[in-house]
Amino acid sequence: MGERILVQGNEAICLGAVGAGCHAFFGYPITPQNEITEWFARELPNRGGVFVQSQSETGSINMLFGGAATGRRVMTSTSSPGWSLMQEGFSCLANAELPCVVVLVQRAGPGQGTTRHGQTDYTSATHGGGHGGYKNIVLAAATVPENYEFVQQAFHLADKYRNPVIVLTDAIIGQMAEPLELKALDFGSLPPKDWALGGKKRHADGQRRIISCGQGQVPIEPYTQYLYLMEALDKKFKAIQASEVRYETYKIEDAKLAVVAYGSMARVSKEAVNAAREQGLKVGLLRPITLWPFPLQAVKDLASNGMKILAVEDSLGQMVEDVKLGVEGKGPVHFLGMLARHNPTDGGMILPGRIVQEIKSLLL
Repeated sequence: MGERILVQGNEAICLGAVGAGCHAFFGYPITPQNEITEWFARELPNRGGVFVQSQSETGSINMLFGGAATGRRVMTSTSSPGWSLMQEGFSCLANAELPCVVVLVQRAGPGQGTTRHGQTDYTSATHGGGHGGYKNIVLAAATVPENYEFVQQAFHLADKYRNPVIVLTDAIIGQMAEPLELKALDFGSLPPKDWALGGKKRHADGQRRIISCGQGQVPIEPYTQYLYLMEALDKKFKAIQASEVRYETYKIEDAKLAVVAYGSMARVSKEAVNAAREQGLKVGLLRPITLWPFPLQAVKDLASNGMKILAVEDSLGQMVEDVKLGVEGKGPVHFLGMLARHNPTDGGMILPGRIVQEIKSLLL
């Protein structure tokens, strides 16, 4: 048993990162993830790491490129407006196949939006907010301990596949506090980083390495280089889809309706499932843990068995499109979004009772 502490969700992210061996953090303050930047500024230099506050999120994502190119474990964090500024950098990271971790603590609304909670960055996180056609691995935490665990897991997946990994959370999970057990997590062995920069002396063959986000890394005619890169990315993305889909189910075995929800809304939906069960309604929960790759087959299996599907998310509807993709037209997909908040303000929430009300309308 490791040490147990009461910790805020944003701080759990930091503890998980240093537990995974994060060497450098490049970031810019933005609500509601400021505690992450503050913690790294205060603690990382004392632990032998490097903290740099960039002039903007555009700067931090490009610093991340440079740090990742050396093979060191590096990360940044941001919230929704800052996330938009990072997208060109993400496209370059994908092209160069550089492993890194980005924590996205979502808030709600386009533009400046609000500094309160929301789940309105799902689409840009899971389907590539930058240009060129690439995929980020996306892990969705629903608890403070998962913030801690998923950041460590994210570093492992980033190194395993040489790919950016996003830990997607929101203001609710980031600002709440829960008990956390500090423990070392082992996700298995990893391949050597023989691609990383470091001069001639770093590698056994005595050759320098070159990291490019242009035409790829094979010294042949440019268009063929482009095809080589896209074939390599396609092979990698298919391997991730085949091996890394993660989800959990709750009381789904005899259910006639499945609620599909992630992150903070999965917590609320779980309470709603329990309340509905107490009223004799056969309902269960499917919670995607990887938002990309999304558990399409799991959703399809539920719909194929005649189960009704209700997607719940704190947005106007983003994850619901992936749910529909999984269902493949085998049945209707119902939706409950942020306009169902108990109070139509940035401080309102979709409460369990409102979800139960929707479940009743679909089952009774």
